Amino acid sequence: MIVDLPATTISQVSKTLVRIREEGGAVALGRVLTLVIATRDGEAEEAIEAANDASREHPMRVIVLADVAGAEDGLDAQIRVGGDAGASEVIVLRPHGAVAQDEESLVTGLLLPDAPVVVWWPREHPPAPAESELGRMAQRRITDAAAAGDPIRSITALARGYSPGDTDFSWTRLTRWRAQLAAVLDQPPYEPVESVVVSGAGDSPSTELLAAWLRLQLDVPVTLEVNTSHGSSGIHGVILHRASGPIELVREMPNVARLTQPGQPQHDVSLPRRSLPDCLAEELRRLDPDDLFGEVVRNGIAKLGLAGTTGSSSTRRE
Repeated sequence: MIVDLPATTISQVSKTLVRIREEGGAVALGRVLTLVIATRDGEAEEAIEAANDASREHPMRVIVLADVAGAEDGLDAQIRVGGDAGASEVIVLRPHGAVAQDEESLVTGLLLPDAPVVVWWPREHPPAPAESELGRMAQRRITDAAAAGDPIRSITALARGYSPGDTDFSWTRLTRWRAQLAAVLDQPPYEPVESVVVSGAGDSPSTELLAAWLRLQLDVPVTLEVNTSHGSSGIHGVILHRASGPIELVREMPNVARLTQPGQPQHDVSLPRRSLPDCLAEELRRLDPDDLFGEVVRNGIAKLGLAGTTGSSSTRRE
């Protein structure tokens, strides 16, 4: 069910939500958190779809702030429940004019009582999310540097403005890469890694974060190479150099990587690109700070530097 509320107020939105629950049986019981999505009008539907999908694992209230640029002062709203909202209830707020400037007041009256708050910026985000109006009220703050206009500048800004509770989908997309590399190094021969080469698209923040993680964890030289082949995007591969020979994990197809190790047959590893709902669901599983992400963005990127980067940029996103 979808209820449109043109030229409304937050008070009227709240009253309408209560009436829908009383008349239609939709309840807020069992909602485990409030997810606030800060975006622009016309860019919200993909994020809402991802939230609806993730709500099957994390029942929640979703508040979408879809800023309408260049309009007179006012607020239009929409409430979605039932089949139009997955296992959540979705409140879409379209503030315009001066109303859009007070994000905290727009959201505060609609938060679930005594429930954690997560804020997600699907595209552009504040340089220091924790210092923004919405970020100050949240336990977790999610960004997506790969979807920003300048992905590398975006992840660099996040590194400078990091606070505990921040995370980025460019890091979430690395979970399977990190697990696979850790599994390989957990097998004999237990030789130290002497150096690492990480390759990927020039504007892939996931590639930079993977190189920074390896630099931080292994404490060896890491070279970051840009893959300029046509259609290249995201991470291309990792080479771990050891005394017995290199270990290579290279993804040349969208969902499969080739693993090559000295003295062992080459084999394929499932390494699919992660969907937006998958990334969101993973980040909502934990509401405590991701300390490792903090170490990587604050210290790993600084240790990595940019001296090992070669080539030019390509298409974005891991």
